[in-house]
Amino acid sequence: MGVAGTGKTTVGRLLADAVDVPYAEGDAFHPAANVAKMSAGTPLDDADRWPWLDSIGEWIRNSARLNGGVVAASSLKRVYRDRLRAAAPGAVFVHLTGQRSLIEERMSARRGHFMPTTLLDSQFATLEPLQADELGVVVDVSGSPEEITKSALTALRELPAAED
Repeated sequence: MGVAGTGKTTVGRLLADAVDVPYAEGDAFHPAANVAKMSAGTPLDDADRWPWLDSIGEWIRNSARLNGGVVAASSLKRVYRDRLRAAAPGAVFVHLTGQRSLIEERMSARRGHFMPTTLLDSQFATLEPLQADELGVVVDVSGSPEEITKSALTALRELPAAED
């Protein structure tokens, strides 16, 4: 989870490879209308997000039945993460976070993505960081993708074991 440009896709793929589980790109779950709205520089509202989150939650639930999985999705608000957890109660979140200037620089350098840098401020305004009662870890994105992934794996391994 995290705002656009934090490396969710890159780190998500590396995490999935590291633990040998499937990976899904959260953006692929957006209907065309959502992509068009964001491409035009208009932030999504909650009504736009609910079907998207439900699709992601279904993927997480199905992956959990197998051997788990990693999905990259912004999940900026607590209520969004709650909705995902309702679909897949064992979901663990990796919150990728960093300085706005670094994230904007990375967003400006990427090509072919529909999310414009003009929406970054709305993403930060919407962001509700992980709370102490949410299962997850916070990882700084100032390093290389490999360093970020290593930090995430280390933090995840340090989480207390889930109770049955």
